[in-house]
Amino acid sequence: MSTTTQTKKAKQSKLAAPDPQRTTLRWWSMLAIGMSQLMVVLDATIMNVALPSAQLELNFSDTLRPWVITSYALAFGGLLLLGGRIADLMGRKQIFLIGLVGFAVASALGGAAPTFAVLLAARVLQGIFAALLAPAALSLLTTTFTDPAERGKAFGIYGALAGAGGAVGLLLGGVLTEFMTWRWTLYVNIAFAAVAFVIGLIAIAPTMRERGVKLDVPGAIFATLGFFSVVFGFANAEEHGFAAVGTWGFLTLGVLLLVVFVLLQRKGKSPLLPLPIVVHRDRGASMLAIFVAGAVIFGVNLYLVYYLQIVLGFTPLQTGLAVLPLCLGIMISAIISTSVLMPKLGAKLLVPAGMMVSAIGSVLLMAAKADSSYALHVAVPMFIVAIGLGAIISSAMSVGTLGVDRHHAGAASAAVNASQQLGGSIGLAVLNTLVAGATITALDGGEGRLESLVSGYSGAYLACAVLLVVGAIVTALMYRGRDHTAVSTGEAAVHM
Repeated sequence: MSTTTQTKKAKQSKLAAPDPQRTTLRWWSMLAIGMSQLMVVLDATIMNVALPSAQLELNFSDTLRPWVITSYALAFGGLLLLGGRIADLMGRKQIFLIGLVGFAVASALGGAAPTFAVLLAARVLQGIFAALLAPAALSLLTTTFTDPAERGKAFGIYGALAGAGGAVGLLLGGVLTEFMTWRWTLYVNIAFAAVAFVIGLIAIAPTMRERGVKLDVPGAIFATLGFFSVVFGFANAEEHGFAAVGTWGFLTLGVLLLVVFVLLQRKGKSPLLPLPIVVHRDRGASMLAIFVAGAVIFGVNLYLVYYLQIVLGFTPLQTGLAVLPLCLGIMISAIISTSVLMPKLGAKLLVPAGMMVSAIGSVLLMAAKADSSYALHVAVPMFIVAIGLGAIISSAMSVGTLGVDRHHAGAASAAVNASQQLGGSIGLAVLNTLVAGATITALDGGEGRLESLVSGYSGAYLACAVLLVVGAIVTALMYRGRDHTAVSTGEAAVHM
């Protein structure tokens, strides 16, 4: 063998060998990305437990109280696609760090809020910066972990945090409200953001701006207004019902705006959301799965909290501790699913199986009555629901960003995040309507107040079970075989 050939092979071997320092930094970057995702997701629920205390101190009405939650969801959901594209165009690391700083500043403003108006403005700002932060974080994860084995572990951790974040928010909100004040449910984000910023600044590899690609301004306007209208319409339905003009009017407007958005994306040279990302069978199935999981997570979280506090009489701290099985189940299942089960089964089997498991848990939750025990009738079914959700979210998020050209990683990540956000908003609106109807029917039938409430919650769990079964059937038909979805990644990206 010639000396030249030996030299070439030696160089290739050196290049192929993993860099231990770079590997270490990748996992440190995972910590920063994971903390940011946890912060964004838990902020959707952490204020739930603290709201009564905040209302008492700032003296605002019951009518205004839901807007503390809704304002965050509106800004977050409405701006996600725009935030994802900005990350692609301006550099994912840069936008990630900007998002962390902005979220921390907004949280500080909310924590120090002297009036309801300032608190509301702070929640809107949190939503705006979350819309920058969430897609940037997921796209960084997608482009940082390209080795199949590493990607499986990384998406397991990320999926665990994305799925369990809402329950963690309830736990943390209960602890902070019990031992400190409601303001610390906002101040705590400063610590999360500061640690994530320092680690991210050091560990995340530099990302470059994409040259030759322009921001699709008309698409951004129609997408933002469309998603805002849809989320607002469903949020309005929670309080006023679907017959209200403010509900169906905004829903109709939102659908029309999104139809125009799709038409613009088909013709645009530099679309905000390249349509091949969404119409791809596996990615479309993944986004549907995340949509279903989002609806179930938000619904189960909400009605379990109501059941524990109103029916069983738990304190905020006890409620936070009581949802621990949901957190643990999602985390354990998410990590095992992507690192162990996905390579063997693929999403075609794993995601529908997860939905069926969660459906069984939802049906078991229906057995809870006004005098039921927590351990048998709540904790066990809750854990079963969580096991299924962990498998759904981690697997679907991994496949939902698989094979996407790195130039469109932010857009794909935004679409995945938007699926979960829309699932939560739409799911809660529909479930609230069903719960209200079932509760009134039970009251009219002569049942007591607590028994009627439990009947309403049971209706929500039944609806979740039906949605999960339908989702399992549809995703099983949509996903391609194991060869297409079992490998975490590392293959050539699909250039679109």
